[in-house]
Amino acid sequence: MGVLEFLGLRPDKPSLRRGGASGEDDLFDDEFQRKLEYLAMVSRRVFSGAMRAERRTKKTGSGIEFADHRDYAPGDDIRYLDWNAYQKFDRLLIRLYEEEEDLAIYFILDTSSSMGFGEGEKLRQAKRLCAALAYVGLANLDRIAIVAATDEISGRMPTTRGKARIFRIFRFLNGVKAEGATDLGAAMKTFVAQHKRRGLAVLLTDLYDPEGFERGINVLRFNRFEPYVIHLVDKNDAKPDIKGDVRVYDCETGAEREVTVTAKVLEKYQQAYDGYLEEAQRFCTTRQVSYFRADVDVSFDELILRVFRRGGFLR
Repeated sequence: MGVLEFLGLRPDKPSLRRGGASGEDDLFDDEFQRKLEYLAMVSRRVFSGAMRAERRTKKTGSGIEFADHRDYAPGDDIRYLDWNAYQKFDRLLIRLYEEEEDLAIYFILDTSSSMGFGEGEKLRQAKRLCAALAYVGLANLDRIAIVAATDEISGRMPTTRGKARIFRIFRFLNGVKAEGATDLGAAMKTFVAQHKRRGLAVLLTDLYDPEGFERGINVLRFNRFEPYVIHLVDKNDAKPDIKGDVRVYDCETGAEREVTVTAKVLEKYQQAYDGYLEEAQRFCTTRQVSYFRADVDVSFDELILRVFRRGGFLR
């Protein structure tokens, strides 16, 4: 039995701490919104001056910043001929310019059952982090989209921009529930097929994928998105409060197995869990994928400040 199967060790069924639409209202209360404005102010200091230009994606077009030359071809607009270059080199050359585009930021929220297991704090924390980072992006005039992912794209909030749109994001996130199996590889294949405009892809997930979390990240990489992994972790996953003869179940597939849990078994499980965390971080680091571990016991605003300090989201 691998680490993933041990997710079912606790006897309670997956459930959010506060179920239903009204139960989620406190996620984005007035205090949360005040903290968002503070975080946006902090981000503007990080995001000022030349750093703003660095976050723009650039393509060759008819903008105002000169980029390069290429040889003239029949049908080219003669307004872009460089006559000075013609006088010097006796060649017809076309001036190319850089055209700035707003950065597209995609938030990909893992909404599989493992994210809502037990008290559901991983999904709640992921929603807070998603809303906070989305607000920072909106405040900086980026284009924001959010998708919910399991073994498919189960929900989507279309691209939007402008700070006032944060309430639309609140409504979308409030409606997201933890259910279904995980297959990030399959879900990300659908995602890249649906989103042709490349950009920053912020993946908020516990990385519990029976098929291997690497597949989903690699799909983003190979399709020229820039992955940013926010790894949701809960200490209760690492140290289940059980002992003796128990029946464990997989909260996503329902598969069951009877095991005898001893202190030695729990020790080996802790080692396997720690190894899994290290493997995830090592995979991302060696492939130059931004990686951030988000503990559910740390306040969302402190985690956002750590994201800023770590870099990769604002740059």
